[in-house]
Amino acid sequence: MTIFEAYNDCKRQLQAAGIEDYVFESKQIIKHVTGYTNAQILTKYTQPLTDFQQNNLTAIIKQRLIRYPLQYILRRWNFFGREFFVGPGVLIPRSDTETLIDVCLETVKVKQNPRVLDLCAGTGCIGITIKGECETADVTLVEKFDEALEYTIKNAAHNNLLVKIVKGDVLNIEGADGLYDLIVSNPPYINDKDMKTLQPEVAFEPATALAGGSDGLEFYRHIAKEYKKHLAGGGVMAFEVGINQADAVAYIMKENGFTDVQTRKDMGEIDRVVFGTLN
Repeated sequence: MTIFEAYNDCKRQLQAAGIEDYVFESKQIIKHVTGYTNAQILTKYTQPLTDFQQNNLTAIIKQRLIRYPLQYILRRWNFFGREFFVGPGVLIPRSDTETLIDVCLETVKVKQNPRVLDLCAGTGCIGITIKGECETADVTLVEKFDEALEYTIKNAAHNNLLVKIVKGDVLNIEGADGLYDLIVSNPPYINDKDMKTLQPEVAFEPATALAGGSDGLEFYRHIAKEYKKHLAGGGVMAFEVGINQADAVAYIMKENGFTDVQTRKDMGEIDRVVFGTLN
């Protein structure tokens, strides 16, 4: 089987399984199996797969057909131009979250040596990216669970960025040390009802990174109330939010004394980020 034939067969099987982005995913799988870039694949598409590559491809497709996340299969994923290791036990970085990065960078890049606190850090994609884009930032990442924390540490080292990583429970107000110019979080925000009807791929991700209580707002209430005392004057708190949560989170922030509370849409025109200032 040639690379081109393998690509077409992969597309066919993924499409038949109802995987929406089957073209993109097939390209990623073929790149992973062959080790080639997009440009190399275009010049080598008639090259046969080795037996090892063929077996690897078959195994990957079998995993994907049961809706095991592609990111977990490939073990790494790109976010904001950087590579992050992922796997069972940690939330997969999503392009939606890049909107949160944009908002954070608007805050830190106008401050001198800004202090940043990233709560519920997971892979570390938020805090690590902020550090990578703003070298003068002093970034602390807080993560509670050991499996996820391993990825936080591994990804900071992989991207060669010096950040402080703390094992702590956000709901017990752990991890903060002094005052910060920016506190950011992509917390668990799926409500109890929706946790029972997750997409097949999402169901493989850790419930601890998804479940946000009966209405999905537990972490927003707690962080806005308890961590505002760790914001410096004029400091910003920024959240990623789920679909149709922006108004509720904005209200929570205003209740806690935040001003100039704003929302920001992601690439899909969904209100994805809520942020405000504490004077």
